[in-house]
Amino acid sequence: MNEKTRILVIEDDPGVSMMMAYLLTWADCEVQTAWNAERGMKLAQTGEFDLITLDMNMPGGFEICSSLKENPFSQTSIVFVSTRFCEGDVQRGRDLGVVDFIKKPFVASDFVSRLLSHARQDEEIACYAL
Repeated sequence: MNEKTRILVIEDDPGVSMMMAYLLTWADCEVQTAWNAERGMKLAQTGEFDLITLDMNMPGGFEICSSLKENPFSQTSIVFVSTRFCEGDVQRGRDLGVVDFIKKPFVASDFVSRLLSHARQDEEIACYAL
């Protein structure tokens, strides 16, 4: 029996955070949420997640991404989810190791399938590394 995909949602808009958690839970994922950068960092450091979604535009968005990638648990893929992406933001995210960028508002099925695709890809890479 396969374990559930574990996703951490770091999103400062409670409504959007709850909607994302609902969609991912419906897709049989185990989801934890954080509404600010400090809580997101604490959860990321204590839990093992297959994927982290992060609102790039929330206060501390880029900083939390940078901190996550500097720590030993940096193997966890990060997907930026935001209302806007300019070319500079995308390049900065790529430089930090962000694997995907999803623009809000998003289509629910596309959002879930893209996140699960990244999480499964990471699982396959981990299996080959053994």
